[in-house]
Amino acid sequence: MQLPVVYQKAKEQIIKIWTTLQPLLAVHVGLASSTTALIILEQCGKNKGYHERDACGLHPEGACCVLDGPEKIESAINMKTLWKNISVEGIEIILSRDAGRYICDYTYYTSLYYGNGRAAFIHVPPLSESITADFLGKALQTIISAMLEQCGMDHV
Repeated sequence: MQLPVVYQKAKEQIIKIWTTLQPLLAVHVGLASSTTALIILEQCGKNKGYHERDACGLHPEGACCVLDGPEKIESAINMKTLWKNISVEGIEIILSRDAGRYICDYTYYTSLYYGNGRAAFIHVPPLSESITADFLGKALQTIISAMLEQCGMDHV
């Protein structure tokens, strides 16, 4: 499902995912702004500091994801363990604790909040000659399989 670059609409979609689909784990993928060939595993989402305007020229009420929500929420997936145990030939994978205070971080925090931590966020580089859609798809498949294994859901 592709989410719009609009805070409120993205939030509505995330809530819909958790209330109607009730997934065991939601994995979100966002485009990293840098052109470096990196896959970034995001460990946590932050609630406040959303001052940058979205595609509709708006920012969320109180510049936060959830009024009175916790400052940050950690993913149930231990990204450090995942990072230590996974490698994808041809691309570097790094860890991050800051998804950037824009739609990506907003989406991640909202999903962590409504999914009780059962969400993950992966920043990917833009497609290029070396990073093809097929290559990126296979890399994401490897990473997501490892996430499911970590959750004890490898037989799902």
